[in-house]
Amino acid sequence: MSRPSDSPDTPGRRVRLLLCDDHAVVRAGLRALLSADPGIEVVGEAATGEEALAVAAQRRPDVVLMDLSLGTGIDGIEATRRIVAEVPGTHVLVLTTYDTDADVTRAVQVGATGYLLKAERPEELFAAIAAAAEGRAVLSAPAANRVMERVRKPHAALTERQLDILGQLARGLGNREIARALFISEATVKTHLVRIYAKLGVETRAGAVAAAKEQRLIP
Repeated sequence: MSRPSDSPDTPGRRVRLLLCDDHAVVRAGLRALLSADPGIEVVGEAATGEEALAVAAQRRPDVVLMDLSLGTGIDGIEATRRIVAEVPGTHVLVLTTYDTDADVTRAVQVGATGYLLKAERPEELFAAIAAAAEGRAVLSAPAANRVMERVRKPHAALTERQLDILGQLARGLGNREIARALFISEATVKTHLVRIYAKLGVETRAGAVAAAKEQRLIP
């Protein structure tokens, strides 16, 4: 299916947008909000990364508004990577509640054009969509600050025990399984996780594993 010959910023040409979020209520709210803008046309919705990839390939939107957490199946990062690679001309704008530096870095590395938080004002979302449609990079202020903080203040080194726990996290083990594998209490595992998150600047297990791999702390 071929794309229209005119660019998104051509006068009279609306930005074709695909919504991807695993919460139906969120998608409905975003559709209502965005449909009020005459410069935006919502051409589809997806609840999973797999659906986003399929709909993007079929509809060829200018922008995919992508959440990071999509429940089961591939997450927003992998969906972004595949859409950028497989649907030429479509830009991905991440819209999420997560602003950890690891999440921002991963999104940008796989080709996201922008990274925005759901707490942003509607006018900022509209501006970000317009920028993304033109291929211009855009970061919300909190996301940009995270990146700057990471550059200015490298995180403290992890202890050998914390590296052990990270290795177990990467294997997909839960707290109880990690405690058994390392012969420590579950409470100790939780304490170490809190410190690991703080040192890596993340808030989730997946974020910790991603950050650790990115910094080559674990294979």
